[in-house]
Amino acid sequence: MSIDNVNLTHQFLVAMPELDDPRFQRAVIYVFRHNPEGAAGIVINQPSELPFDQLLHDIRLPPLKPLQRPNQPVLHGGPVHPELGFVLHQGQGPWTSTLQSSDNIGITHSRDILDAISQGHGPSDFLVSLGYAGWEPGQLEEELAANVWLTVPASDDVLFHLPYEARWEASMKHLGLDWHHLSHEVGHA
Repeated sequence: MSIDNVNLTHQFLVAMPELDDPRFQRAVIYVFRHNPEGAAGIVINQPSELPFDQLLHDIRLPPLKPLQRPNQPVLHGGPVHPELGFVLHQGQGPWTSTLQSSDNIGITHSRDILDAISQGHGPSDFLVSLGYAGWEPGQLEEELAANVWLTVPASDDVLFHLPYEARWEASMKHLGLDWHHLSHEVGHA
């Protein structure tokens, strides 16, 4: 199968160690959409200094019930539309703008999911990000061919339970790779 026919929805992109773009150094990106129009994903291991409870306060949604993780940081999801919020979550719900990337993972970018979380009836496992990573048609395939990213099936444990700083190395280990021995040259990993 050619790289052009691969659908990477519900996969992780794992940055190669040599990637020198500061926005994506040691990034793990959850790909929530990959089709002929391009690809989009959320960087899941780059927390910002903005805690989730502060974001709720800033948008006038103070929690009506105690949050499970009030100091959970909002993530730097990527450089595209950093002013827009996205919630990557388990399960499905009645929210307005949700794209299901798998049977149990969705991404929602409407305020109603934040309202549900603040009222204590939103998803139990979620990540909140500002911005996302995006690729034009064929761009991600070119980056894969250039050995910029490795791919690995997405893991709920990595998404929602591992500390942010452990996600890159855990994804590498899931591939069975010792990142110290990787080469940036195509075909020589």
